[in-house]
Amino acid sequence: MFASNTPQTIKQVYEDIKNGDDPWRPIGDFSHDWYGNYAEAAQRIALVSEPVEIVSAAEPVEQRQWAAFCAASVEYLCLQASLPVPSWVYNPAYTLAREEALYTSPLAHKQRVRERLEQEAPEPFKKRNVFCSQRIYANKYERLTA
Repeated sequence: MFASNTPQTIKQVYEDIKNGDDPWRPIGDFSHDWYGNYAEAAQRIALVSEPVEIVSAAEPVEQRQWAAFCAASVEYLCLQASLPVPSWVYNPAYTLAREEALYTSPLAHKQRVRERLEQEAPEPFKKRNVFCSQRIYANKYERLTA
């Protein structure tokens, strides 16, 4: 199904973040695989089929935040691609308490930025208290084929 190199699955994204990588590196690698390297439906399904680890409340809030981000990403991307959404993403453990909300902008310390992200975050993110730009997964490959 995959080429000889190893694809960046969503499970691996979370593991890389948990192991200390800057979150945007594995997320970027995953995005490249989703849109460019493994764009066929069966390949995409394989990228998201394995769940990310469910993080207990005893673990650092950052781990719960990124697990929620990964679950939201899978739901969002599958809906956008008209693919079946894996059932694991609906586990309530991937929903953050409001006080644990993740804002992905480095400017989220500004109230105005927080309010904008809360308004424009796609629903799969918003319902998990993950607030990001509506362009979180902008497909740069679309421009190349248009």
